[in-house]
Amino acid sequence: MNVYLLWRRDGLRLAPSLMLWLVLWLVLLLAMFAPTVFAQPVLSLDRAVVDAAARSHRVAAAESQAQAARETAVAAGQLPDPVLKLGLNNLPIDGPDRYSVTRDFMTMRSVGLMQDLTRADKRNARARRAEREVDLANVARQATLAELQRDTALAWLDRSYQESLRELLQSQIAQAELQVQAAETLYRSGQGSQAEIFAARGSVEQLRDGLAQAEREVAVATTRLERWVGEVARLQLAPRPALRLPAWTEGALSEHLNQHPQIATAAQQEAIADSDVAVARAAKSSDWSVELMVSQRGPAYSNMVSVNFSVPLQWDQKNRQDRDLAARLAGVGEARARREELQRAHEAEVRAMLQEWRSHEERLQRYDASLLPLASQRSEAALVAYRSGTGALPAVLDARRSEVDVRMERLRIELERARVWAQLNYLLPSHDGA
Repeated sequence: MNVYLLWRRDGLRLAPSLMLWLVLWLVLLLAMFAPTVFAQPVLSLDRAVVDAAARSHRVAAAESQAQAARETAVAAGQLPDPVLKLGLNNLPIDGPDRYSVTRDFMTMRSVGLMQDLTRADKRNARARRAEREVDLANVARQATLAELQRDTALAWLDRSYQESLRELLQSQIAQAELQVQAAETLYRSGQGSQAEIFAARGSVEQLRDGLAQAEREVAVATTRLERWVGEVARLQLAPRPALRLPAWTEGALSEHLNQHPQIATAAQQEAIADSDVAVARAAKSSDWSVELMVSQRGPAYSNMVSVNFSVPLQWDQKNRQDRDLAARLAGVGEARARREELQRAHEAEVRAMLQEWRSHEERLQRYDASLLPLASQRSEAALVAYRSGTGALPAVLDARRSEVDVRMERLRIELERARVWAQLNYLLPSHDGA
């Protein structure tokens, strides 16, 4: 019957054509949604960097330090706290009025309030210096974050390339085991020797030993990454991103390196030294203090009120205030010299890293253009000659070994280039993430 549903006494039955359509629809739905439903989580480089910053206590400590500096900056521009004074003056200690606070006319119970009137220019200078401390704390936080990002990226890249090396050795072991099988087959047919079998097995064991070392390096790299990102370090890694130098490396390095954490820190220290000079200059002007006191005497006597003004006498400025100012000026010179020296050192360091990057790029191009194809062609030629009976198995094994060495060396160069990239890409806190 050409219908989809058939009624029977024992219930509803689906026609074969409808069941086929249902199966096809189920297969299609699984093909569409299975990759997203059953996909294994992976750890990308960007996620590792973000997770490391989120869980780092170093970053939290730097943020607390910056908050402390901001709070201190607010207090630095305020007047000193007033001073409350309580006193008992001229209390008799002998005679008929001893220890009486009311019978002697000179005995007074006093309550006073004193306030230091710090000059506005001094308070402003101290406030500006505290603000420089806030800037220094912010720079320290950025430096901590940049260092954390760099170390996390280095750990992630190291594990990624160690895993690539492991995969390379695994593929070579599979090929080497095929060579063992081929040698055994030729030996059984009378066309080979036991020496060739032993040589092939020895090659496999050497590769397995290299694989064991690669497994150890992967485990060590995972442990190092776990130090920064926690348990997610054991997830499968995402594919490596394209490594391109940040855009700032193409401009004037001296301008961009002003954002370098160490140079920015030195610049802020120089600004603090300048603020110390302003504070020392302001200190050459004396501050006044004012005090108001109310004194109570016995009931037979009048109460008293007193007003006092005081000011320090800077009678030896050339040996005190002037010396302090000269010391602060010398501190500015020291801070400026340190900043300029750091600028030169880091500019030379960045130029060296850029030269290293270009060298690695050229070597990788050479490997891809000639060394790898030649090694692969040599292996293929040795294998063809061996299969045709005109070549020996040791030549095949030697060619395979050389090809593995070339591929491993290329991976090592690529890892060194990636390390240079991480050093440059996370050198500045405001990097573009290229």
